[in-house]
Amino acid sequence: MKRLTGTAVARGFLISASFLVFAAQAPVLAQGFPSPFVQTIAIAASEDDAVAAFYRDNGYRTLWTGAAEQDVQRRAALFAALAKAGDHGLPVARYDATRLVAMLTGARTEGDRARAEVALTRAYLAYARDISSGATDPKAIDPGIVRDIARPDPARLLAQMQTRNPAQVLQALVPVSPRYAQLMRAKLGIEARIAQGGWGPVVRAASLAPGESGDAVVALRDRLITMGYLTRSATSRYDAAIQAAVQRFQLDHGLAGNGKADAATLAALNTAPEERLKSVIVAMERLRWMHDTPLGDRHIWVNLPDFTSKIIDHGKVTFETRAVVGKNVPAQRTPEFSDMMAHMVINPSWGVPRSIIVSEYLPLLQRNPNAVSHLQVIDNRGRVVPRSAVNFAGYSARTFPFGLRQPPSDGNALGLVKFMFPNKHNIYLHDTPSKNLFSHEVRAYSHGCIRLADPFDFAYALLALQSDDPQGEFERHLKTRNETTVRLEQHVPVHLVYFTAWPGAKGQMTYRRDIYDRDAKLFQALEAAGVVLPAVQG
Repeated sequence: MKRLTGTAVARGFLISASFLVFAAQAPVLAQGFPSPFVQTIAIAASEDDAVAAFYRDNGYRTLWTGAAEQDVQRRAALFAALAKAGDHGLPVARYDATRLVAMLTGARTEGDRARAEVALTRAYLAYARDISSGATDPKAIDPGIVRDIARPDPARLLAQMQTRNPAQVLQALVPVSPRYAQLMRAKLGIEARIAQGGWGPVVRAASLAPGESGDAVVALRDRLITMGYLTRSATSRYDAAIQAAVQRFQLDHGLAGNGKADAATLAALNTAPEERLKSVIVAMERLRWMHDTPLGDRHIWVNLPDFTSKIIDHGKVTFETRAVVGKNVPAQRTPEFSDMMAHMVINPSWGVPRSIIVSEYLPLLQRNPNAVSHLQVIDNRGRVVPRSAVNFAGYSARTFPFGLRQPPSDGNALGLVKFMFPNKHNIYLHDTPSKNLFSHEVRAYSHGCIRLADPFDFAYALLALQSDDPQGEFERHLKTRNETTVRLEQHVPVHLVYFTAWPGAKGQMTYRRDIYDRDAKLFQALEAAGVVLPAVQG
């Protein structure tokens, strides 16, 4: 689809005088019979209960196609919004503004005008839904995207358009997050760069290191200049300036910031701008999903592809730690959702999830009843059962009636503290004895829960709002070696999110790997809905 031009927008609401005179005709004939306009609206709107009810309850008065100044303003506001739908990465073909203009300018009968009226209403509702809550259904894309979407009420949208300033109504639908505006600027910037030929030739080398020179270093230099990481230079040597630019690039892409252009760095550097554009468009869609999700003045932000957990207070990061997330296998990928952290458990015991019991531990116990001796066998009332009293070989994965639990200890799988935001997915944040994993660049190793590199400091930060001595309070509970629940007086929203493109602290774009291929699936869904990259627009 071609983008709607300014001329087309103007044609959408600057209708000919003959149309405006025609549009002023009364909807009901003098004899009391419904006019063709009313009859056609009733038929055209019948497939949508909200639209049909709106026109019926309002006496079939127009929103868009009348001669009144209010209708003119609504047309102008709607077409202006649709003209910018592509800037938001929305499926412009879904609203088909060119067809709407043709319907308006080509209307010759009351029936024509009625069909245009309903078509405009449907386009408005579709656009309003997409811009405010996303153009796709996350749960249909990937089972790990379990975010609940608050869709706008069509009746409310129509009432607002009827009674309020139309431009303000449409503007209020756009996500207000500053990050959304930054992503849109990045999208437009990448599109402009694509129009100018992209970021230049790729760097053809297995790796490059400081001190080297040659054609590959020149290509590296030129690409860094085009991307904005390096000021203009004529050097063909991998000098200190290039090394510093590579380091900045690495940090913006979740890579080890050593300034060496290794294979991973060159792979990220050679990624086409079209691929980065997809990441940005997908990120905008994810923010639309969260438009009506209150972040909270204080909230916890776990970006899975970034492998970090942050505490954010009034828009500023006040604590950050590295994280380990779920393995990239179907049953262990960490889901995306939001919930409220209510308490922490110090010296936790670990109740082994049923899926792990039957898939990993039961086969071991069937071969050797004394296997995994650090785990207790418990019955359905939480009582410890002697292993000698259990015939493990007599049960299957379906019939095994016992649970397994690891008591509090330094070697407990949950470490010495866990942070609970009770949810049906049984996901939480916790300590871990496996500290070595935090040194890895890609940290997808867990069964789905989030492991924290600095869990004690995380606990202190959470307790600081309710204790004059958060560290002392935490350590007093820790020293007892007993399982202790500490409730948060102020519950904290937790957002498990998945952004491979995200504005950095200084406004620059940062990118991460699509570790679960969720972004690829989401962009496919957007394409199916009608989103088109500028490089392939007709």
